[in-house]
Amino acid sequence: MIFIGSDHGGFELKEKIKVFLREKGVEFEDLGTFSEESCDYPDIAESVAQKVAQTDSKGILICGTGIGMSIAANKVKGIRCALCHDAYTAEYARKHNNANIIAFGGRTTGVEIAKQMVEIFLREEFEGGRHKRRIDKIAKMEGV
Repeated sequence: MIFIGSDHGGFELKEKIKVFLREKGVEFEDLGTFSEESCDYPDIAESVAQKVAQTDSKGILICGTGIGMSIAANKVKGIRCALCHDAYTAEYARKHNNANIIAFGGRTTGVEIAKQMVEIFLREEFEGGRHKRRIDKIAKMEGV
């Protein structure tokens, strides 16, 4: 299960990503927002991050730039939300950082790049090894 959410700045791109996920047969739950009416991104980020943390799944967050969503999501214990801009950052967010949420900007990211990043993010696995030691240090900082 993938949890997806956006604020008003990411709503249009989120709707396109949902179509892409359906076409790929990926099960997801949309946690909002459900219109382009102004809303507060921390509320959506918290909802997605809590679901991801509770279910050990993955998430997608989209706001105007992706910055606010990534900052807010990373306040939830156990979340490693990566703000990604291209295929390379999406790939290594998973391989090296074991990111469980990807964030990007609805106003800064093209649809095709967003689809590519989502596909890579969902496909790639954490490499472990020396990277696990680093992720464990981050978890220790959180008190996990």
